[in-house]
Amino acid sequence: MRLPPIWLTLVHDAAAAALAFIGAVVLRVGWDAFTDRPELMTGGTLLFAALTLISARLTGLTRGVWRYTSLADLLGVVKTATLTVPIFALVLFFIQRGDYLPRSSLLYAWALLVLLLIAGRALYRAIKERSAAALLSAAREPVVLIGAGDEADLFLANLKRSAAHYRVVALVDERERRHGQAIRGVRVEGGIDALPQVIARLSARDEAPQKLILAQSDAKPETVRRLLEAAQSLNLPLVRLPRLTDFRDGDISVALRPLALEDLLGRPPQPLDRAPLENLVRGQRVLVTGAGGSIGAELVRQIAALGPAHLTLLDASEYALYSIDLQVSELFPALPRRAVIADVRDAGRIGRIFTEAAPDLVFHAAAIKHVPLAEANPLECFATNILGSRIVAEASRRAGAKAMVLISSDKAVNPTNVMGASKRVAEMWVQAQDLAENHGPRFVLVRFGNVLGSTGSVIPLFQRQLQRGGPLTVTHAEITRYFMTIAEAVELVLHASAYGTTDAAAPGRIFVLDMGEPVKIIDLARQMIRLHGLRPEVDIPIEITGLRPGEKLYEELFHDSEALDPTPVSGVRLAAPRTWALPDLAREFDAMAEAVARGDTAAALTILHRLVPEFSPAP
Repeated sequence: MRLPPIWLTLVHDAAAAALAFIGAVVLRVGWDAFTDRPELMTGGTLLFAALTLISARLTGLTRGVWRYTSLADLLGVVKTATLTVPIFALVLFFIQRGDYLPRSSLLYAWALLVLLLIAGRALYRAIKERSAAALLSAAREPVVLIGAGDEADLFLANLKRSAAHYRVVALVDERERRHGQAIRGVRVEGGIDALPQVIARLSARDEAPQKLILAQSDAKPETVRRLLEAAQSLNLPLVRLPRLTDFRDGDISVALRPLALEDLLGRPPQPLDRAPLENLVRGQRVLVTGAGGSIGAELVRQIAALGPAHLTLLDASEYALYSIDLQVSELFPALPRRAVIADVRDAGRIGRIFTEAAPDLVFHAAAIKHVPLAEANPLECFATNILGSRIVAEASRRAGAKAMVLISSDKAVNPTNVMGASKRVAEMWVQAQDLAENHGPRFVLVRFGNVLGSTGSVIPLFQRQLQRGGPLTVTHAEITRYFMTIAEAVELVLHASAYGTTDAAAPGRIFVLDMGEPVKIIDLARQMIRLHGLRPEVDIPIEITGLRPGEKLYEELFHDSEALDPTPVSGVRLAAPRTWALPDLAREFDAMAEAVARGDTAAALTILHRLVPEFSPAP
């Protein structure tokens, strides 16, 4: 019959107490004490053991679970020994006056009792943990960690105290000085180029990894691309860790995520001071047009997090407006807000909305942006992008707004399509308003390129084509575009807005976001195929379909005549204005409005060419 754990504890503690007493006597007097007076020493041993069990019961030491022995149990051991020794000395004094046992031996007994009581418990825990670790290690999935820095160290530390089913068998790092070193017992075997050899060595000793984990949040895109290609050639999945601040206790495998396109094309995050954003938005009444679009929705989310007094969401699309309004209601239920269905081309409706909303800040993101559709429907494009921008600017002035921010596009530079030319004309109106001698709102203009995953962009198109099994269609093998994540673009827009509304040296100038290096669309297609674990041109073909109407091979962020200056905001530059006088521009806008109203496309295009002489439609 198996003894209950409490009896095992009592047997251990009694034996430890007996050994502690015998050891103390031998250390102080020698074995002669037991041969000269065996009856007294036997009685003393039994008494010391009995008093130890009683003290352990009183201090709660016997209730401890040995598998989880900790500092609290050590304190319990000390309390038990400290209670046992004085009582034993007192009892011994009454029985034999303590003549046969030197008092110093009691100090030896106390120390030995503490040592033996804790040693058994600690040894038991060590054996249990070692056997459990061996079982877990055998069951856990072997992986290779890419990166030998803080994130790798934190991941390894989490593995030891979590239920994650991973076992790191090697580290890989590009820094040669780390090769041969180890983190928490795991060796750095080499760099990315050495991955095939590393995997071969691990396989030879029955530790073939099942996965590669990127533990380097600041890895450069070119490094991630090399790693993805290496993983694909080795037929191993590649995932990555979150940022250091996103680690949480528990199963760390929950935190792992697959690579995203942003990891291949994005740039290392630039830490930006959020104080200017809070100073810009907190306590202000804010209105966002195009609130349901990709940029508008991200603007709404980031603005809502900065504590505005009131937020008005305006969009012509019922579903898009419903979606972003629902998100805000769930994330910021206490934020006063209003969702309004309206078209920026309706001057009367926009005027009434602005009067009721009384915005301090207006972010104008509403626009027709799809190049082929704008090319096929130029008057609709002009009505929204040109005349709608004037309507929003005038409504902002009449409502007493402090600032209006126009979201523009790199397609406004040397445009080859009506969409880009229309955005350039909208820029001109905002510049002229900001340069006008009046005491109205500041008008801020922010220009940037494509954002990853925006509505109508090439990314969703590629995703749909991949779901159908291909092919992926690219209009030209050499076509390039600038790309930035939506979150990064909007954060920089807010920083540019904060700077533009307070800096008197920047009236009428264009804030240009640093988009990094342009990316070939065909390379983008190949990377998306690899992200799905497939091989470009082998598993999924890529077809060249030819340039669409109004499409050009490459985009530019600023005109040759727009000199660029730095700003205090990292990632934002300032371009010198090319402007028209406001009265002359107003006459051209009136003429454009008349042409649009009567459906005269030819007249509208003539006005467009007059306003943007560099506009040259693509052949």
